[in-house]
Amino acid sequence: MNRLKSFRVFLLLAILLVSLIVLLLREHRPSFLHPGLKLNAYVSSADGSVTVVDLVSLRAIAKVFVGPGIADMREHAKRPEIWGVSSNGGYIWILDAASNNVAARIPVGPFPLSVDFSPAGDRAYTTSANSDQLIAIDCASRSIVGRAKTGAEPVQARATPDNKTILVVNRRAATLGIHDATTLQQRVAVGIIPEPEEAVVVPDGSLAFVMSRSEARLSVVDIKRGALLTNLALAGKPTQIILKPDGGELYMISPETHGLQTVNTWTHEMGDYLLLGSDPTDGIITEDASEMYVTDRAAGHVVPLDILNRRVGRPVNVGALPGVMRFDPTEPGAKPTMLLVVNEGSGDLAVLKTRTDSLLTMIPVSSHAQRIAVKLF
Repeated sequence: MNRLKSFRVFLLLAILLVSLIVLLLREHRPSFLHPGLKLNAYVSSADGSVTVVDLVSLRAIAKVFVGPGIADMREHAKRPEIWGVSSNGGYIWILDAASNNVAARIPVGPFPLSVDFSPAGDRAYTTSANSDQLIAIDCASRSIVGRAKTGAEPVQARATPDNKTILVVNRRAATLGIHDATTLQQRVAVGIIPEPEEAVVVPDGSLAFVMSRSEARLSVVDIKRGALLTNLALAGKPTQIILKPDGGELYMISPETHGLQTVNTWTHEMGDYLLLGSDPTDGIITEDASEMYVTDRAAGHVVPLDILNRRVGRPVNVGALPGVMRFDPTEPGAKPTMLLVVNEGSGDLAVLKTRTDSLLTMIPVSSHAQRIAVKLF
């Protein structure tokens, strides 16, 4: 009798466990992920490898060596490919998402640091920081189709939304180069703050905002006129700038001031300030601009923000030295279901449920995990 009772209890527990696993898998699985589609995350590490994570089964499925010094990495919007930069190798690498093999390595010159795509996805742009060049690559043929001279030490090339201009951030020259997208030739170089590193462009392509991690100032550049409008004084040196999707606000994250500062992009006026934690460094905003998440490296957690009401939510513990983040892809207008957080210190990928702002799981990836791309294919 006792054996029969024990068997029934064991069977009931097994059924409950299986039901819980099925529920969890359904909860994080995107509704549009039909049979035949795959959803993977790609996490780079300091050893030059990329770990591929299946976001449906929530496990690492492959590790691929792509090249030393992965300075940038992003998914191609229209091709089943992940593109990245090997700064030490001097080339752009392309990872085929279907086979998880390196499909191409394109030599571009010494010390490339970033890659960006044209709005149509037909071209990729990068720079050679040590040879002062802007390089254009045809994405279909994977061949270089143009080069042009830049200012000293170009660290970023960014295409404007209208696809007419390429902006080049020249760190040592302290200029923003405005180049013609067709010929790649520079139209004008605008003097900006010292040691600039990153630029964002408003949706209508009229203005660029350029930050420096060594300066508590932000340059505002009129792209069409090719002129510096102003240098805005910030509360502290920023680590990241985030543009609101409609272009109306800019958010500056600063560990020095332990928070986030807003800028009105139309009036160039400083706005609200939100205290976030001890060491906020990286952030990400939802498509509808209602929510933002910011990592706090020192505290090992992610802070959710209600952007509309300027409210700071309850921190979520994620791991050691959390950094860059990505959402899972969603249907247009839908909110993301998962937030993916790269933990550099603990070498794992934290997966958060955005509906409840809670930790779902942590997936071991690689020591010194650094960057992330996400691809649905």
